[in-house]
Amino acid sequence: MTPLQNVNVRETVPLISPRYLKLEEEISDAAVRTVVESREVIKRIIAGTDSRMIVVVGPCSIHDHSAALEYAAKLKQLAQKVQDQLFVVMRVYFEKPRTIVGWKGLINDPHLNDTFDIGTGLRMARRILLEVATMGLPAATELLEPITPQYIADLIVLTAIGARTTESPTHRQMASGLSMPVGFKNGTDGSLQTAIDAMQAARSPHSFLGIDADGKTCIVNTKGNPWGFLILRGGRSGPNFDPASLAEATERLLQAKLSPRLMVDCSHANSNKDYTKQRQPWQSCIEQRLAGNENLIGLMLESNLNPGNQPLSDPNRLRYGVSITDGCIGWDETEELILSAYEQLAGEPVAAQA
Repeated sequence: MTPLQNVNVRETVPLISPRYLKLEEEISDAAVRTVVESREVIKRIIAGTDSRMIVVVGPCSIHDHSAALEYAAKLKQLAQKVQDQLFVVMRVYFEKPRTIVGWKGLINDPHLNDTFDIGTGLRMARRILLEVATMGLPAATELLEPITPQYIADLIVLTAIGARTTESPTHRQMASGLSMPVGFKNGTDGSLQTAIDAMQAARSPHSFLGIDADGKTCIVNTKGNPWGFLILRGGRSGPNFDPASLAEATERLLQAKLSPRLMVDCSHANSNKDYTKQRQPWQSCIEQRLAGNENLIGLMLESNLNPGNQPLSDPNRLRYGVSITDGCIGWDETEELILSAYEQLAGEPVAAQA
């Protein structure tokens, strides 16, 4: 008989259920406190009852367990120094949307060799998130589909929906059921309307196909997520971190009867895709905050232990602590920018790490 479906499917591989993956390693009390308390802090910042700024900072993507934990330990120390002005969240990204093709992230290909051992990838991602949360450092990520959240979302305090996926009904529906605040990036063309539409959609209840804790296909009925906010990341039309762009975005949000709170991504089009230029939008936004723009509630930086990026060729010859996706600033510049922002906002100096 002529096959009518799965014509281009090579094979299907069963996965462990979310419930059993979580049973492999019990979540610590410290991790639970980190997640619960950090989500509430972010909600208060969005609501305007906490005056701190959120700083989401970390590697473009995580590909090395040891480097990720070393970075997290450094960031935790720095976060404690600046916590009265800046609420620091580590960027812990495991899934990468690709414009055409390329490495799709640790969950999809944890061995970096096109073996696509997703079961191991999910275990590695969850282990990293558990360790980060247990040390008291909150984590943010980008979610690309409605399956992965069942495995790791209990350890995430903030989620971003990327420029390529903000327009997707699947991602808007998924966001409506997530348990943490969600930032929606403007479109790759710079359009604000795409993200505004997404915020409105995610506030509403939805019903869509997904999986439950046992990995069974189910209908997911959501209540709607009221904790959405806009992330400005620039677009093909150019950067959008300047005062005029922020004023326009605020006005558009108010017209749509949405929260005027927003975050600026200092990477991507806001740095003209040059990681060395992230300090320009960073400093501009700190100055805007000092000038009284309290709707500017956060900043994002792509940062790693060491600066730059490297091609993914032989996994055994990769330079330690260097991105294999977008270029990142190194730790020294990261610390300098965060401490400088703290000093400007607090009006007092703070010592760098030894």
